[in-house]
Amino acid sequence: MSAEDPDTPAEDEEEDIRYFVRIGQTDLDGTKSVERALTGMNGVGRRAARIIAAEADVDRTATLGRLDDDAVDSIIEHVEGFAEDVPAWLTNRPTDYFTGETTHEVGNDLSLTRQQDINRMQMISSYKGVRHERGQKVRGQRTKSTGRSEGTIGVNVEAIQEEMEEEAEGE
Repeated sequence: MSAEDPDTPAEDEEEDIRYFVRIGQTDLDGTKSVERALTGMNGVGRRAARIIAAEADVDRTATLGRLDDDAVDSIIEHVEGFAEDVPAWLTNRPTDYFTGETTHEVGNDLSLTRQQDINRMQMISSYKGVRHERGQKVRGQRTKSTGRSEGTIGVNVEAIQEEMEEEAEGE
């Protein structure tokens, strides 16, 4: 083969790759491995991505953009049905407040559900809801010395030195 021949294997492999794979409402990077790309979704961590790849019978180190449509469809089915495949303690919503069902929220549904939970806590004025309203820490962390968001802490030595120099020049 000559250097000008366009049918080299390296170029064919690059052309077969899909750079974006859409799962749910999320575009995943097709150049990454299956396990790494799945962690780009909200609600899917490294452990969940590994379980999804194993359940879908897909090599977790394979490049996501090079998988055929059947493998991608299998991954999509296992992402959507993750709560049925794993024990309840591995899901991110073991008991829903209204239905009591075990679900695993993924993508935009996760942030929407979390915001609804926070709004419900604020409406009933629970302790956690009040802490959310005030913008304080909710889970019992220290607040005496950490989590300060306003103003500077401590003494700003440079500003004091500049003021002293200006006063010395003025005299």
